[in-house]
Amino acid sequence: MVLAALLTCSGCMNYYLIYPERDPPGVTSWAEDVTHGPLRVHLEWVQPPGPGPFPTVIVHPPGGGLASDLNGVTRDLARHGYLAVAVDYWRLLDGSFQRNTFAWRAESDTVEALEVVRAKPQVDRERIAALGFSQGGIYSLLMAAHSQDVRAVVAYYPVTDFRKWFDTERKDFGFRVAFSIIEWHFRRESGAKSDAEFEEMLRLASPMTYVDSLHAPILLVHGEADTSASVEESRRLERALKERGREVELIVVPGAGHVFNFKEPKAQAQSVWDTTLDWLRKQLAPR
Repeated sequence: MVLAALLTCSGCMNYYLIYPERDPPGVTSWAEDVTHGPLRVHLEWVQPPGPGPFPTVIVHPPGGGLASDLNGVTRDLARHGYLAVAVDYWRLLDGSFQRNTFAWRAESDTVEALEVVRAKPQVDRERIAALGFSQGGIYSLLMAAHSQDVRAVVAYYPVTDFRKWFDTERKDFGFRVAFSIIEWHFRRESGAKSDAEFEEMLRLASPMTYVDSLHAPILLVHGEADTSASVEESRRLERALKERGREVELIVVPGAGHVFNFKEPKAQAQSVWDTTLDWLRKQLAPR
């Protein structure tokens, strides 16, 4: 996909940089597909040893990524005692289910995976978190905005306001061209028949639209040197949530770019992940 190539440089990423390539001893893993109308949800589960119910983390991949790309992330979460499930979404378009930038087109789409997760007997329904990377961070924030069942959110380097993101002044000519292509790609994927319809779709896809509905504690992680989604994206959301008295924390990683935790240096990625695990442990502790 154009978006994946320009934003995440997926060929440059190592999804197993700090995460296990094989299932840890005692865990159980499986996959399933659930279709509800025009939306198909693909889920990749990893369950730790024991009977449960377990605190549960729903994990969303970066734009263009698949749930299976994050098997290492979910394995590591399971190793720390979480039932973890990576999720991707497919939209029914032109008679077949396809990947699409605007896979979510109705409010019910934002919580479809959550409903599947809540129905599992091994899930502790009082301790569900959403975690995502790039576009996956956006999905995780929107999921929490539409359901108070999400008790905590971790969003790595999300775009928080798509219109402002597109309109940001960029000095480098190459980046201006790249972002023009990205906006064209978004417009084509949206299927919008007018500028007004496209702008409304961008608004509904932006976490900043829902600051009044975001009540769960939120951890934002952003690279200081991110040129795909500036750290201002997370700072904007942090400011708005703090103004409303919400619990929000922003970690700015010095010198780090986009999808830094799937790239060298390994020590930097590990340090931030350890902090993420500590934060999740605090937020999902038994009440």
